[in-house]
Amino acid sequence: MSQNEKEHNALEIVKRLKEAGFTAYWVGGCVRDLLLNRKPYDYDIATNAVPEKVEELFEKTIPVGKQFGVLIVVIGEDSFQVATFRSESEYKDGRHPEAVIFGDPVNDAMRRDFTINGLFYDPINKEVIDYVGGQKDLEARIVRAIGNPEERFNEDYLRMLRAVRFAAQLDFQIESSTFSAIQKNAHKIKLISAERIRDELLKLFTPPYAARGLELLKDSGLLVQILPEIADMIGCEQSPVYHPEGCVYTHTKRLLEHLPNDANRILVWSALLHDVGKPAVVKYSKGEDKMHFYEHDLEGAEIAERILQRLKFPSNEIEQIVTCVRYHMQLKDAQKMKISTLRRMMARPTFNIELELHRLDCLSSHGKLDIYEFLKDKMQNNTEISQLPKPLVNGEDLKKMGFVEGIELGKALNEIREKQLSDELTTREQALEYARKLLTNKSTNQSSV
Repeated sequence: MSQNEKEHNALEIVKRLKEAGFTAYWVGGCVRDLLLNRKPYDYDIATNAVPEKVEELFEKTIPVGKQFGVLIVVIGEDSFQVATFRSESEYKDGRHPEAVIFGDPVNDAMRRDFTINGLFYDPINKEVIDYVGGQKDLEARIVRAIGNPEERFNEDYLRMLRAVRFAAQLDFQIESSTFSAIQKNAHKIKLISAERIRDELLKLFTPPYAARGLELLKDSGLLVQILPEIADMIGCEQSPVYHPEGCVYTHTKRLLEHLPNDANRILVWSALLHDVGKPAVVKYSKGEDKMHFYEHDLEGAEIAERILQRLKFPSNEIEQIVTCVRYHMQLKDAQKMKISTLRRMMARPTFNIELELHRLDCLSSHGKLDIYEFLKDKMQNNTEISQLPKPLVNGEDLKKMGFVEGIELGKALNEIREKQLSDELTTREQALEYARKLLTNKSTNQSSV
């Protein structure tokens, strides 16, 4: 469905509600985006019609939160949240109200998170309805909690992270009392589920505002609560010969600044975590003002895996990001590698992401791109390296043998592929036999635990 179709259907919902005698507006983020001349991603509708009346008016509805007055209205291929105006009682769990009372647009606006999200819009009369001062804050480019900031955050602690995300995405400032309330209550973000935090972080660390998002996380006190391993990078100094930009945190922030706008989440999180192992392994040369970070790539891969598992990332994404972190230092030796080694490196499914990570890493430190250019040339002009043999086995082969979809299967495939490219395995039968040994060893190790 095109954006115009979506907007048209959102308008039709308001029309039908009004024709039935109800009040209805567009509300929230879509209004904010329209006033900022941005295309809304979704259109939400608020109305004084109770859920039962909404169900009567529309052919297909989904009662996702009917007890809270929220339905999904489905028109064609798209879905729209339609919610009854409401006010809410005390929140005891930092997310859900004890009771919901259906009411009017004023009370509905007052229960929302930020003034810029508390606006209504009548798309028929083309009129903005503002009970919270949201238009003024949009003009001033400010994220401000509605009413008492601490009360708003105690209703849903995730709102602290959302404030940071909105400020980063929109290039707004967070109003001082709102920001102070975040700093005071940052520790409460740990009470929010990992999945909800992950989803906000995925939006926050999106180019071109990923670097500012990181800085706001740090200044708000949320970074040390959510990603303490990243916070440990702050002040972890590096050799000025290779890193004139400064500490590991500064380097990582600069790398996020260089991310292309179309970077996918594998590249983004590989960039964020590529040096996460440095604070754990830093050593200082005796008698010299010099730092070493031997095997920070290995340490970083382990730390990255723990972080991503904690945030409930999908296993296939964890595998790819961890691989990029694990091998990000290997590329620096490319010009000295044998052809067989280059082939094995380039055969990794993540190699194109690793190469882009290497480019960003260089741009964010010493600025030299000779290795990147060397590898690009090999990929484009050297058929002996770039034309790789077909894998001897695939994931389906291993699953039939008893491997389970996930990290272990991916590791087995990578190991078999490595041995194929180094000519240690040359036939499908040899590869399957090697896989059986891996599976047997895995079962033996598990039974001995």
